Amino acid sequence: MTHNKYIYILIMALVTYCIRVLPLTLIRKQIKNQFLQSFLYYVPYVTLAVMTFPAIANATQTPISGIAALLCGIVIAWCGASLFQVAASCCCIVFLLEFFF
Repeated sequence: MTHNKYIYILIMALVTYCIRVLPLTLIRKQIKNQFLQSFLYYVPYVTLAVMTFPAIANATQTPISGIAALLCGIVIAWCGASLFQVAASCCCIVFLLEFFF
């Protein structure tokens, strides 16, 4: 069983290496396809959202307070508040909901 985990780690390392190196070696000229350009433009944002949104709901004691803070943060940010104001208001929402409920 101990030898299998080394094989798994080696395979994961090779897959990760190939994913990062193959685009650099295969694509040497500028990408002219508009769809591919827009897809690659949004990849970092989607990756960040996929990692962040589940953590918001699971970081609190109850998922309801995390989701309420997320919705409050979206509304406050949409109204033009700064990052500090959004973060502080979300923290206050979570604190109040978990304190009283």
